[in-house]
Amino acid sequence: MSALAHGAGLRRVLLVEDDPSLQRFVSMVLEDLAVELTVCGDVGSALLALRRSAFELLITDLMLPDRSGLDLLAELQALPALRGSARLVAFSAGLQPEVRSRLQTLDVERMLFKPCSVGELEACVLEILGPVPRASEPPPLQPYRPNDAAPPPAPQADQEAILRNFGGDAALYRGFRAASLEQFAQDLQEGERACSARDAPALRRLAHSLKSVLLILGLDSSSDLANRLERQLEQALNAEAAWPAEAEGLWQELRLQLRAIRAETPEP
Repeated sequence: MSALAHGAGLRRVLLVEDDPSLQRFVSMVLEDLAVELTVCGDVGSALLALRRSAFELLITDLMLPDRSGLDLLAELQALPALRGSARLVAFSAGLQPEVRSRLQTLDVERMLFKPCSVGELEACVLEILGPVPRASEPPPLQPYRPNDAAPPPAPQADQEAILRNFGGDAALYRGFRAASLEQFAQDLQEGERACSARDAPALRRLAHSLKSVLLILGLDSSSDLANRLERQLEQALNAEAAWPAEAEGLWQELRLQLRAIRAETPEP
């Protein structure tokens, strides 16, 4: 568990999300708002955080490493004193109709489908918390000088992602991309470990996370590959079947794409 902002009088938000890149995405989106964001990577640490402090808003993923986010929400329903006045938001790529119906019975009032855009996430937080002041004023615009060098244009895929997911904020996109590429190094190691050990649940969780991160970055074909890998592993796990033969090939293809993305990224 880690607190990403501190200060008296701030609105307190708890994020339950195990993927470091998505933790960073939410942190970057909310860092200009006067909120104190606490991040937990699993249900156990989230319950501990709730016992220690009161929160006004709880945003939770549903696929978590120790227990499901649905388990967390059910426990909060059974223990209203633990929940306190926190309002609940689900943040997941797995919002099928039956899951949405279950979430409604658990008093979840908003559902954010991964990957959401900067605007969708910020609007959700502001709608639930009400008016929240900005943590700081934006820097003043600098006058244009003819000798200023213009930054190189972003590739077309990057430009589309900047507009679609980051509200046109290129600096926010570049910051998230840099953090994601750094995380990819650890993702590659975890994927190799899970594949070698035939650890289907771990590789499925990794594919699930990469699917959303890659789509936020505008890397739609790589995101689709991660989605195919997740589906193969999910089907095998649901059927209690052996390690699917297709999983290793899909992971090796995804691994090559992640390595290429890291190698092709230009210097800032």
